[in-house]
Amino acid sequence: MKPNRSVGESYARFAATSGIKVSPCDLSERFRVCFGEAPRLAFPGASEESITGLEREWWKNLVAQVFEPWGPFENFDRFFADLFDYFAEPGAWSLYPEVPETLAALERRGLRLSVISNFDSRLIKILHGLGVGSCFDQIFVSSRIGYAKPEPQIFHAALKHHNLLPAHGLHVGDSEINDRHGAMSAGLRGVLVDRRNPVDPRDRDRITSLEAILDIVE
Repeated sequence: MKPNRSVGESYARFAATSGIKVSPCDLSERFRVCFGEAPRLAFPGASEESITGLEREWWKNLVAQVFEPWGPFENFDRFFADLFDYFAEPGAWSLYPEVPETLAALERRGLRLSVISNFDSRLIKILHGLGVGSCFDQIFVSSRIGYAKPEPQIFHAALKHHNLLPAHGLHVGDSEINDRHGAMSAGLRGVLVDRRNPVDPRDRDRITSLEAILDIVE
């Protein structure tokens, strides 16, 4: 899935209502840097009842860091609450066109499907709101598992849930490090969805559309 607006566009739109004028391009770049430097969105050992608050605080700290270069932000708490709630809504996101039919085709083949994500608990509502939540046996989010991709523990948690050996699992995602290499380090086959670059025919585990996973499964 993908956000309907870029992160920079959404941040700029909500900030403008609080009197903060920043270009979407500057915010997108600043987000990219801060997100790359942030600690993983995972809370090992945290109690179940504390996870939601920890998730929210993690994002609040990140967003505050994003806006640091533009000085004091008097209405930051209200701004952040509106922004956080916006990204919790399915309407802020959309599926790539081929996703619903590809998931349905995988289900017809009798495969067990789950999500392994470095997102937070909002993902569960989003996927159901987009109409695909029921396609998955389980949705594993790093904030609740306690480990984040590319750490092997989050992959092993999914394998344990399904009672599968690593060699019987295939993981597909759009990050070279977190998804492809993370899966491989955990013993699964890792397939990379790279929508921007042409496929190298010598690399059978790099695809440009999720639909191509059907050929790999066959």
